[in-house]
Amino acid sequence: MIEKKDIALERAVLIGVITREQDEEKSKEYLDELEFLTYTAGGEVVKRFTQKMDMPNPKTFIGKGKMQDVQDFIEENDVGTAIFDDELSPAQERNISKILNCKVLDRTNLILDIFAQRAQTSYARTQVELAQCEYLLPRLKGMWTHLERQKGGIGMRGPGETEIETDRRIVRDKIALLKEKIKTIDKQMAVQRGNRGKMVRVALVGYTNVGKSTLMNTISKSEVFAENKLFATLDTTVRKVVIQNLPFLLTDTVGFIRKLPTQLVESFKSTLDEVREADLLLHVVDISHPNFEEHIESVNKILGEIDSADKPTIMVFNKIDAYEAEPYDDTDLMTERTKANYSLQEWKKTWMNRIGNNALFISALNKQNLEDFKKRVYDEVREIHVTRFPYNHFLYPDYEEEQ
Repeated sequence: MIEKKDIALERAVLIGVITREQDEEKSKEYLDELEFLTYTAGGEVVKRFTQKMDMPNPKTFIGKGKMQDVQDFIEENDVGTAIFDDELSPAQERNISKILNCKVLDRTNLILDIFAQRAQTSYARTQVELAQCEYLLPRLKGMWTHLERQKGGIGMRGPGETEIETDRRIVRDKIALLKEKIKTIDKQMAVQRGNRGKMVRVALVGYTNVGKSTLMNTISKSEVFAENKLFATLDTTVRKVVIQNLPFLLTDTVGFIRKLPTQLVESFKSTLDEVREADLLLHVVDISHPNFEEHIESVNKILGEIDSADKPTIMVFNKIDAYEAEPYDDTDLMTERTKANYSLQEWKKTWMNRIGNNALFISALNKQNLEDFKKRVYDEVREIHVTRFPYNHFLYPDYEEEQ
């Protein structure tokens, strides 16, 4: 249950569809994630609407009858925002705005807004602004009346709010300027990475909110911002870590998410240079999440897009303290056993069989099995280090020898 703070949260409704590609269970899970995104952005979900259809309506995303239900609820309950689970076309967004007469956002717009809130450095803010401008450009035609009705709040941060009277030419010029600015910062960051010498680089990757920053804090004894919200960490953090006299660089990167906006993947590819240049990836997974295997697939897909899928990788299954298997009645022959009924030991066996000792099971929060984690990382980093500097391998004995 999400805790509500004593602040005025923006009231919102969520709208999703159930299709042949996205069944009812999958739709519910996506809406759960969308609600968490809404909460992270500063909103409160008061109702969800779903509709079964072969494919989304090209004009209004959902059917006429369901749209009327949404409109009636919004008017009766003083709701200011309608959030759709999939990216809306510019035409859909304009049509829906006219019908509902409220702020209309889609998943992409919501994620961009969270990124605008979370960006701390000039570099991150520039990347977010570029992504927002690229999202805004095809939507300029109907944006202005939409923005005149709703001032501020979710989806209104960043360039959308400050450039209401811009036209396509100005936005295109701004996109070009932002790309040039990012190129300049990329060169500076490349120099910084070069100045770090030939130390082994390890990068934490994974779905958003799986505990990467908590693990970073535990291992590096640093204070990286960690919070139970999506995209708590947006700016890349690099720390020098020493395990048994063996130093290496550990990088905490932005979390990934399903249906990640194309604009963000493109804008943040330069940030993910830290991942591309890493010698070893620690793929952190929240094993307590019922669909963690799909999260793994989403992360692997994005790693493929940034040419990092073939890097040496250790799967780190985190939050074992929070894992709970669903109860299963083996006397009921009519009920089929599913992966949701697997015990933690069964998951361990499954993944150990699949990838051997490249699977680790820990709790970064409660520091469970961290010795196994440190030993495995030490062994892997030592092997990379010795390959790179064969003349000083005697400086780093086997992990067990120092126990």
